[in-house]
Amino acid sequence: MTSESSVSNSASYISNVAAEKPPIILVHGAFASGLVWGHVAAKLQAAGHEVLTIDLPGRPANPMAPDKVSLDMYRDTVLGALSNTSRPAIVVGHSFAGIVIAAVAEQAPEKVKTLVFVAAYLPHDGASLLSLAQQDHDAKIGPHLQIDKEKGIAVVEYSARAELFANDGPAPLKAKLPDLILDEPVAPLVTPVHVTDTRFGQVDKVYVHTSVDQVISPAFQAKMVGSTPVRNSVTLLTGHLPFLTDPDGLAKAIEGAAE
Repeated sequence: MTSESSVSNSASYISNVAAEKPPIILVHGAFASGLVWGHVAAKLQAAGHEVLTIDLPGRPANPMAPDKVSLDMYRDTVLGALSNTSRPAIVVGHSFAGIVIAAVAEQAPEKVKTLVFVAAYLPHDGASLLSLAQQDHDAKIGPHLQIDKEKGIAVVEYSARAELFANDGPAPLKAKLPDLILDEPVAPLVTPVHVTDTRFGQVDKVYVHTSVDQVISPAFQAKMVGSTPVRNSVTLLTGHLPFLTDPDGLAKAIEGAAE
């Protein structure tokens, strides 16, 4: 029979181990909301991390008119979450959010332990989603992207959404996915991000490649990592949404970045 003291000591040990693990902030990309991280967030929490999931302005959980949204506002939303962490955090950005987390690290490098870029744009100074996407000649999203200037939004063609974002996913996911893709405010997508070697450049970085991605091609992911070196790279055999098609693998990759 286990004594009360041994139970207490075990509970204390578990608590101390959890306290040593860095907090993790998860930032969704364009055409999405924080809901995409649900499975991964649960796995990271079970592993003992404090996890904060961001909803950027302009999402159902953080509503705002598209013409009021800006890249600075996205950055400041993540900085606000970082202000509530007691220690430097692992900041994870998917897709377009690579630009957002780069801006965060430039503003507050002391609050960031590691940046994790998941199938994400890894920018240089003056880059924007638009400028980087124009260099990715193997990506397949371009012909299916429509700009509604009057509403100030970018829209992904409905019939193309499933195969573009989850070409590796099962049929039930592909059936549901088109209705889960959101329209995206345009302004942040065309706004250049400003980063420096002395701030963003000095922050630890890890890249999670997605080897059958059709939104940000594997070749362009490799090119960006070649231009902005990272400490470590992990490759998942997925399309653009590994948090839906391989949440175990993605959670393991993020956990690895935290070590």
